[in-house]
Amino acid sequence: MAERPDLDEIDRRILAELQADGRIRVNELADRVGISQPNCLRRVRALRSRGVIKSIRAAIDERALGDEVVSFVSIQLDSQHQTALEAFEAAVMPLPWVQQCWRLSGDADFLLKCVSTGVDGMSRQLRQFAALPGVRAIRSFPVLGLSKDAPLPIPSDPRANG
Repeated sequence: MAERPDLDEIDRRILAELQADGRIRVNELADRVGISQPNCLRRVRALRSRGVIKSIRAAIDERALGDEVVSFVSIQLDSQHQTALEAFEAAVMPLPWVQQCWRLSGDADFLLKCVSTGVDGMSRQLRQFAALPGVRAIRSFPVLGLSKDAPLPIPSDPRANG
């Protein structure tokens, strides 16, 4: 398990503000968290270099780009050997309609978030997955709607609790 990074209260407030608005200007961010602009910029850069902030990007509505169907697809492989897992990951990496690929423990080996222009597109995707070597079983879950899309909770400073 990865070691939890040492974050003070200012770092936590910076992270909360950036999750709420990734486009916030440094001067406004500094004002909101109560520090100087140079100190704020230094802290944001440090959070990025330590890997706490992985990226800041726009969340785009899939439908605006013509992708009407979002689906989750679980994949079970014939083998759970490291080489089989890595081969599957390498095979789905270049597929632009695979938005996320999660390695799992349990009945499925992978869970993929996919987008397609419609049901026909989703069907083509499933056939492509079935053609990959080592794929034993596929289950698809077309999304009917999104009920919650929350930012990560920023934990309080454990040192503050005594």
